[in-house]
Amino acid sequence: MAQYFAFQWHITDDCDQRCKHCYIFAEGHPDLVTMDWEKMMFVLEQCENFCSRFGRLPYFYITGGDPILHPRFWDLLLQFKSRDIPFTLMGNPFHLNEEVCGRLRELGCDKYQMSIDGLENTHDWFRKPGSFKTTLEKVNCIKGAGITSVIMTTVSGTNIDEIPGIVDAVAAAGVDVYAFARYVPTSSGKGNEKSDWYIAPDRYRDFLTEMDSIYRRYEADDACVTYFNRKDHLWTLFEYEQGRFQIPADARPGMIYGGCNCGNCHITILPTGDVYACRRVQNSRVSNIFEEDLSDVWLTKMERYREYDKFKKCSRCKLLAYCRGCPAVAAGSSGGNFYAADPQCWASEEL
Repeated sequence: MAQYFAFQWHITDDCDQRCKHCYIFAEGHPDLVTMDWEKMMFVLEQCENFCSRFGRLPYFYITGGDPILHPRFWDLLLQFKSRDIPFTLMGNPFHLNEEVCGRLRELGCDKYQMSIDGLENTHDWFRKPGSFKTTLEKVNCIKGAGITSVIMTTVSGTNIDEIPGIVDAVAAAGVDVYAFARYVPTSSGKGNEKSDWYIAPDRYRDFLTEMDSIYRRYEADDACVTYFNRKDHLWTLFEYEQGRFQIPADARPGMIYGGCNCGNCHITILPTGDVYACRRVQNSRVSNIFEEDLSDVWLTKMERYREYDKFKKCSRCKLLAYCRGCPAVAAGSSGGNFYAADPQCWASEEL
């Protein structure tokens, strides 16, 4: 059976929040863009043609902004339904109710992802007042419709001590899937060691140790329904050190088996039509879908993100094919160098 190829499609910049770590709003207030219907149909056809050419199946992560604010949101979902294309929505809780969630499920929504970025005071400071309670309240609404509920956290030095409390909150709420990813600095001032946002490598390893203990405690509890997705690729390094991950004996040199999906099975498309290797890598624009064929871009300009021997630190690591940390965090902390060393990686050069 053909494998899925992931398209993260930002259909609008419109949003009810102005999150302090948002790529759109963190460093200013640009003009907000919403893709019009004719262009959306072109994008959808391009993505289907791409998958047909490469023998893959399309899977969409629809986001924004808040995608539900797009004036043709429901029309797009009808297109997915008619074409039997699965999708996840990545949005806010504010426009969800039983009727809306029921309709989302009828049109094929697989998962609905929301964010919690701290305990109540911190989260509402990051996002907007009332957001924390509203997010947790909508979990039952999503689950009641038969949609998988997902909560994501962006971890930085400003909220790292609150993550265990978030885990307790999402587990108590019956969230289906929980994961965290690290904050990508949106300016040089937020990426240096003097910034409140910064996390030192040893501190991050201690954090993963603590989170692993918490996760394993919940995973041993039959009453807990939450799946804890160890999303950050540095989990691979951690589990390697713990003896829980081993490099397969039949691994082929030069092959990539895991780690960052950039250049592998993922493309981001913005409301402008700009194509990014990864939305979290802010200088990773490779083209515009209205100017070049997406398949041709994949075979040519995306090659600049597949030069694995260029990784400053990872290229000398035995986990190169399985980890590579987060190049987005590395780029955001180094002035834009995708292949820079991950600033939270604690591995020695001799690993």
